[in-house]
Amino acid sequence: MDTPICENTFTGMAIGAAMNGLRPVVEGMNMGFLLLAFNQIANNAGMVRYTSGGAFDVPVVIRGPGGVGKQLGPEHSQRIEAYLMAVPGLKIVACSTPYNARGLLKSAIRENNPVVFFEHVLTYNIKEEIPLLPYTLPLDKAEVARQGTDITVLAYGKLRHVALDAAQHLEQLGLSAEVVDLISLKPLDMESIQTSIKKTGRCIILDESSRTGGIGGEIFTQVMENCADDLLEVPVRLATKDIPTPYAAKLEEATIVTPQDVVNSALWLVSKRGPTPTKA
Repeated sequence: MDTPICENTFTGMAIGAAMNGLRPVVEGMNMGFLLLAFNQIANNAGMVRYTSGGAFDVPVVIRGPGGVGKQLGPEHSQRIEAYLMAVPGLKIVACSTPYNARGLLKSAIRENNPVVFFEHVLTYNIKEEIPLLPYTLPLDKAEVARQGTDITVLAYGKLRHVALDAAQHLEQLGLSAEVVDLISLKPLDMESIQTSIKKTGRCIILDESSRTGGIGGEIFTQVMENCADDLLEVPVRLATKDIPTPYAAKLEEATIVTPQDVVNSALWLVSKRGPTPTKA
């Protein structure tokens, strides 16, 4: 259904439709502007099942593009996943490949709770073969995108590909990096994270939201709470700088996590020489 560009209105319409038995999919067009619908998402989608004592399910999917990387300027490059992570009642998923995008979206539509489905603008041109027959993927499970033994790199969305690029460089330097695509940002799949860290003993957390108050801080906390005995070193957290995203390409790139940042952090974690690498 085509609607006027009024995020608060069409999100509210979808929530009402979901409460009445439909399974609507909301396209946010640009996820940054879903801040205009934050009241509907937080106070209605996230809470109705609880405040109604289970009388209403809210099987709505809120999806759309977002993230940094196409010179879209500050308003269209916002990362709102950290804002939504604090909202009770939501499930948050970040797809990263055509294969998991299709399987996760099918699962999200079948889910009886509201799901926020993040799609990074730089993943839209990725091509790969996917099964012809329908399939689903679990909403709450991470994926080991690359096996490794020396260091765990936790990533999501576009950062999966940043991590994989860095892992190739590290392999040439004699380091084996395991890349874990979190996929589910809420809830986090701590079982998969802990299994990887138990194997490698070291961890780098990649976060495209801002360093202050970002998702990476929550991941860091849960890693320390659950994996401290398995860690040889304190994890390194790489995140976007705490500034509005610039328009100029070189300035834009300077604000986000790059493969070289990951390589430098991995080398530092292994050698423990030099200043702590940060991206803040």
